[in-house]
Amino acid sequence: MAYSVEGRLLEVCDCNTLCPCWVGENPDNGTCKGTLARHFDKGHIDGVDVTGLTFGAAAAIPGNVLDGKWKVFAFIDDRATPEQQEAILALWSGKKGGPVADLAKLIGEIAGVEHVPITFEVREGKGHLRLGSMVEAEMEPFRGSDGRPTVLTDSVFSTIPGSPAYVGKAVSFRAKVPAVGIDVELSGHNAIQGLFHFSA
Repeated sequence: MAYSVEGRLLEVCDCNTLCPCWVGENPDNGTCKGTLARHFDKGHIDGVDVTGLTFGAAAAIPGNVLDGKWKVFAFIDDRATPEQQEAILALWSGKKGGPVADLAKLIGEIAGVEHVPITFEVREGKGHLRLGSMVEAEMEPFRGSDGRPTVLTDSVFSTIPGSPAYVGKAVSFRAKVPAVGIDVELSGHNAIQGLFHFSA
């Protein structure tokens, strides 16, 4: 098996809530500018253990999410060894095949890669994400009348295919990533949490 990774996702963008990309519609602003991060609770890539590390990306999506041509800037956990960094980037750029490669096909350009300190926390349903000095967000899920997080399933697009997404909003979202044309400081916009498990 080339890889088996599982963990948690935090995602936020400049669309209103909920982000139309997840149901295949055009983004609220005509484009979608956001960031996501995946924390590996457990995993290996070609025998390289990546447990405990986090990978993030800032993405500028020029139109409908399914049309691809995303421009992406990648962030790799600075605690990763060179071997781990290489394995993580190879996986998320689609070189290892499988379901991750299907997502990677939507990327038109990787504008850069930076190794940065990453903060990834989920506590009582609230998420906190920091990617170096370029991105920071505070997120919380919507909740139903029984207090449980609101769940989106069976959407036409997903960054965690096969798993339910917990939809919510970002109390704050700040991102300045010149390489992909992102410069935002927002509150009350789209946020997503979820679990992932990919293998090939």
